[in-house]
Amino acid sequence: MPPTPLSRRLSLQSLLFATATGTFMTGSAVFFTKLVGLSAAQVGLGLTIGGVVAFVVAWPAGRLTDVIGPKRMWWLGALVGGALFALWPFMHGFTAYVLVAVAFEALENAASAGRGAYILDVMPTQERVRTQAYMYSALNVGFTLGALIGGIALATGSLTVLRWVPIFSLVVALANAFWIRNLPDAPHDIRVAERQRGQRRERVPGRGPMRNAGWMVLSFFEGTMWTNQVLLNVVIPLWLVEATDSPHWLLAWLFGTNTVLCIFLPAYTSRGVRDLASALKAIRISGAFFVLSCLITMVTHHTVGWTTILLVWLGHVTVTGAELALSAGSWEFRAGLMDPRRRGEYGGTEELFNALGGRWAPAVYTWLAMGWSGPGWIVIAAIAVVATVGIHPAAHAAKRFLDHELDHAEATPDPAMLGT
Repeated sequence: MPPTPLSRRLSLQSLLFATATGTFMTGSAVFFTKLVGLSAAQVGLGLTIGGVVAFVVAWPAGRLTDVIGPKRMWWLGALVGGALFALWPFMHGFTAYVLVAVAFEALENAASAGRGAYILDVMPTQERVRTQAYMYSALNVGFTLGALIGGIALATGSLTVLRWVPIFSLVVALANAFWIRNLPDAPHDIRVAERQRGQRRERVPGRGPMRNAGWMVLSFFEGTMWTNQVLLNVVIPLWLVEATDSPHWLLAWLFGTNTVLCIFLPAYTSRGVRDLASALKAIRISGAFFVLSCLITMVTHHTVGWTTILLVWLGHVTVTGAELALSAGSWEFRAGLMDPRRRGEYGGTEELFNALGGRWAPAVYTWLAMGWSGPGWIVIAAIAVVATVGIHPAAHAAKRFLDHELDHAEATPDPAMLGT
């Protein structure tokens, strides 16, 4: 159980969000093709367009978060985004699908910007990483619960049942927005309310993250490190099917193992991460697991039988280790390297450069692994090594920039720094 009342409330919010989203996403492929009338290519194109919109709105959403307050941004994005579930049962055709998908991505991005800034703002420094670890576990529990509920709907074989699954997601999503609305105000929310009562418009002090080259480079390489998820969800499953003699049922065990590990281990794998040095150590561990996963998976092209099954499973376990270690390091970077006056903007910039660092990976990694086989896996591992090495000087540069900004703020006191 999360250690404090507030961390428990935040973990329950993660559970609600993931249950609503996971329930709909489990049956979304059937829903979009059989009920909305789309082809598989149209579904993929719509998701790509939505991803482009999310990329474009990331930084503006972060800046808006600093202006209106993180909790307000979070619950408004969750409320309106959740309400969009009500449209899916009545949706038909590609144009309508794209419009709703784009709106959903934009609102989801806005809510995510508020959420990230709120957690760092409201939690004491020593509890930030650990709380995010428990929230990550709860998120995986929620997605698992959503998958079970969505799976039951699919098991009925009824398109009528599937048509109304989004209404269940709607109810849970609205409960999630209500839950967020009733969380305590973070210090930044209180400052925003005070400015509004005084009818004063104040520019957010300090230089923003777009002036912080270290933070931008760090976020870029962090996005590259997060391509471990491309291995997890795309490349290793394709490799299993196309390049090994493994039975296809092993895929269920792979994803099941990842889910279980990501539910029970984050609180433990993040326990020693409390400063920049320990965060960078976690990054090195993540990089080592990433490379090990590539090397283990690579050799399964030449093994047979239970040896292949064991090695493919071990490759999936090691890439899960890369995910867990990277999560711990990333949480500390957010807690320790963001200017507390501009957390929303820093979060939006992180989203932007994460996308630049990793959105290319599905096509590139698939081509390398499936087209080049062994040498392709070596190249993927080399990319992970470059990203691991590159994060270190970038993190130190981001720390120097933040220290300079905070030293300047102490020389010219600003009320926005109170309570951070």
